[in-house]
Amino acid sequence: MSVASLFFIFAGLVVIEVPIAFALIAATMTFLTIASPLPLTIVAQRMVSGLDSFPLLAMPLFILAGNLMNRAGLASRIFAFALSLLGHIRGSLAHVNIGSSIIFAGMSGVAQADAAGLGTVEVRAMRKAGFDPAFAAAVTAASSIIGPIIPPSVIMVIYAVIAQVSVSDLFLAGILPGLLMGGFMMLMVWVLAVTGRIHAPVRPRATAREIGRTFMAALPSLLAPVILIAGLLSGAATPTELGALTVVYAIGVGFVQGELTLEGLRRSVIETGVTAGVLIFIIAAAIPFGWVVSINNLPAQLATTLLGLSNDPNVILLLVNLILLVAGLVMETTAILLIAVPALLPLALALNIDLVHFGVVVVLNLLIGATTPPFGVLLFIMMDIAKVSLGRLVIAMLPFYVALLGALLVVTFWPSFVLFLPNLLGR
Repeated sequence: MSVASLFFIFAGLVVIEVPIAFALIAATMTFLTIASPLPLTIVAQRMVSGLDSFPLLAMPLFILAGNLMNRAGLASRIFAFALSLLGHIRGSLAHVNIGSSIIFAGMSGVAQADAAGLGTVEVRAMRKAGFDPAFAAAVTAASSIIGPIIPPSVIMVIYAVIAQVSVSDLFLAGILPGLLMGGFMMLMVWVLAVTGRIHAPVRPRATAREIGRTFMAALPSLLAPVILIAGLLSGAATPTELGALTVVYAIGVGFVQGELTLEGLRRSVIETGVTAGVLIFIIAAAIPFGWVVSINNLPAQLATTLLGLSNDPNVILLLVNLILLVAGLVMETTAILLIAVPALLPLALALNIDLVHFGVVVVLNLLIGATTPPFGVLLFIMMDIAKVSLGRLVIAMLPFYVALLGALLVVTFWPSFVLFLPNLLGR
């Protein structure tokens, strides 16, 4: 029984809608039962030992921080501040939407939190201003993936644990690509507005007094990413410690401003437990799956096959992009990360591709996949919020796919851009 059968079993289970984690465990145990003398207890042992990771503790902390920020009403304050700064530009609220996501990215490491938290505020405001609901949903879905690129980022924490690279370096490497993504999307909105492809009413320019008022209201929100990035730049704390600090800060701000109640805190903890529990279970299930793949030498075989096509790092990175983008069409983001990264790491090492740069490339590919049909989770969140069909939403997403793919190409083929901040700090 070849290791390829492991993937066929897994794919078959996913097709019949077995949850990802159970499909991974079932495929692993079936393969070991038929093709290996190893006891099945090795699956449980690998699951437990694989989760024994201090950096992984940052994941539920950043999820909780994002949930608390939403409960504390910080999303609406961020939106109001971005509106005062960007509302007068051609494209108006679409630019505000993207700008809000860039700011909110420094508080929540999960794209779903951005889409569900800010998305409700943004789509309502854009519909009220006369924007097409499908376009409002599309710009929100596209901009929400900036969140896991700019630190903090749950998916980058998972990659760092798998690839054994510094979480801090990955976080720093995501800042410039995240800003680039926002810039490309704003440029696309401006082009659509100028050419008349979208109805984008322009608001009057805000006065200095109004900008100052919204800035002061949003200041507690704006300080959260400042604290996080300052901690990373100074090396004063680990990402996990900064995650805990962000949670404490969010609770303090929420209670001081009077918008976070004990009931809201309780609900935030429950929501975090559900979200983090699902992710951690998928991670645990993927660890023995990846181990079986590894001991059967599949990563080395894959590296040999792709290197047989070309030994040019740029060509290989382009192939990796294609593989991950296609995988993103049919699989959940975390599952792809946990299965593909162990298989692709030997390839990156063989070509001396920096694993921090490689991580940003991988993460950006997977996040784009979260916005693509038929299984893009962000599409379904926005369909529910904006009450639009999948077909209309995907058509409205097309210009943003162009912008995101443009950003992906820059990130892929310009590693010095991605690594500028980590190298500047002498990693």
